[in-house]
Amino acid sequence: MAAGVRAEWERLRTVAVHRPGIEMFFGLLEPYAALYERAFSRYEARREHDALQRTLREEFGVRVLRLKETVLDAADRDPAVRRRLVDWAHETVAVRGDVREVAEARRSMEQNADALDSLHFFTLLLLNPVIDVGRRGAAGGVDVRILGQEPLANLYFMRDQQAATARGLVVGRPAKRQRAREPEITRFLWEILGIPIAGTVQAPGTFEGGDFMPMGEFALVGTGDRTNRDGASQFLGFAPGFDEIGIVHQPGHPLIPGDRPDPMVDMHLDTYFNVAGSGVVLGSERLLRRARLEVRHRSDGGYEPSGETTTLYDYIRSKGFSVIELSLLEQLSYAANVLCVRDGSILAVEGERVMRTVLSNLERKAARDPQRYGRLLRHAEEDYRRIQNGGHVFPHKPEFSRHGIEVCPLHLENLTGGYGGPHCMTCTLERG
Repeated sequence: MAAGVRAEWERLRTVAVHRPGIEMFFGLLEPYAALYERAFSRYEARREHDALQRTLREEFGVRVLRLKETVLDAADRDPAVRRRLVDWAHETVAVRGDVREVAEARRSMEQNADALDSLHFFTLLLLNPVIDVGRRGAAGGVDVRILGQEPLANLYFMRDQQAATARGLVVGRPAKRQRAREPEITRFLWEILGIPIAGTVQAPGTFEGGDFMPMGEFALVGTGDRTNRDGASQFLGFAPGFDEIGIVHQPGHPLIPGDRPDPMVDMHLDTYFNVAGSGVVLGSERLLRRARLEVRHRSDGGYEPSGETTTLYDYIRSKGFSVIELSLLEQLSYAANVLCVRDGSILAVEGERVMRTVLSNLERKAARDPQRYGRLLRHAEEDYRRIQNGGHVFPHKPEFSRHGIEVCPLHLENLTGGYGGPHCMTCTLERG
C-alpha cells in the first residue's frame, strides 16, 4: 500500500495503532523514568484504547491497522516473516553468565523456537530482556534471573516513530533512549504492508512525527527537545513535497523559569498546536506567540531559507487560519492533541477529569519544587476556576460551534497519563 498525507484536514482513511500491552506494566513501575506524566490504570487505559479504535472504525469509517496483530498475522502466514521475527527476537535478548551456560541457553532458545507462538517473540522485542543464567547446582537445576532493559512502554504513541508526508513515509529517530528501538518495530510493519520508505533520519539527527504538521501547500516542522535541527534538515532533504516549510522552534513555557525549563510540557508541536479544519487551528496562544518560526521555500536544491523570521501565531494567521485559543491548563491537559478525522471534525480529549488529574499531579510537583512549578500551578488553578465558572469545559467550547467544528469527545483519562492524546496515539498513513 502507499502512504501519503498532504493536509491534516483531509479525510482520514488509514491509521496504524498499538494497543498497549505488558510493556506498559513495566513502564508504570516507574512512570517518570518511562517518560510518563503520571501513574494510571493499565486496565482502564486498554479499555480507552479499544474505545478509540471503535470510534475511528465505526463512527468515521477509518481503516485501523493494529501493529502487533498485523505483524503476528503475517508471521503465522509467511514462514519468511516468522523466521525474521524469531531471529530478530533472539538477537534482541541478551544472555549473561558462564560461557558454557550462555551457549546452552542460546541452543535451547533455538531448539524451542518451533514450539513457541509468534507472540512470544514479539513480546521479546517489546521487553528487551536480559537473561542472567547462573551455574548448575548439585541437583542439576539452573539459577535464572530475567531482567528488563527499557521495555517499549511508549510504543502506543504511534505518531512519533515516523511521519507520512505528501511524498511518502519518513522513518524518524527518537531523541530519548527509552524510545530508540521503536522505529525498528514500526518499520517491520511498513515492510509487511509494502509501504515504501522515502527516507530515514540518521544520527546525529533526531526526528519525531509529533513535530510534523502537513498544511496543504505548506507544512510545519517543530524543533526542540525531540526533533533537533539536524533531524529537521534531513527531513527536508527527503523532499516531503510542500512548497514551503515553517521550522518552528519549541517555545519555553512562560510560567517555568528559563534557567530550569521543563520541555515535556510542550515536547512536540502537536502538544500546543493542531488542526481542526481547512481554515481553523487551535493552540495555546501564549505558546504560539513565543514559538519562533523560520520560513523555507522549495527550490531545485531543496529548501532554502527565505530570511523571514516570525512567530507561529503570526505565520498561521497570515495563511488565513482562525485560531481557537486554549488556556494554559487546557494545553497541559492535552486539548491541543486532537485528531482531525475529516474537514471540520475532530476527536478530542474529554477535559474535565483530565484537568483535575493534571492539576493534582502539578500540585505534587510544585510541593517538591515550588520555584520551578509554583507559578504554573497558581495559573492553572486560576484557569480551572474560570473554566468552571464559565461552564464550558473543553472540548465543549462555544468557539468550536462558531467555527463549524464538530467535536467527538473521548474519555482518555488514563491513556493521557503517558503524555499524549489521540493525535499522538495514531500514525496517519492515508488521507484524502
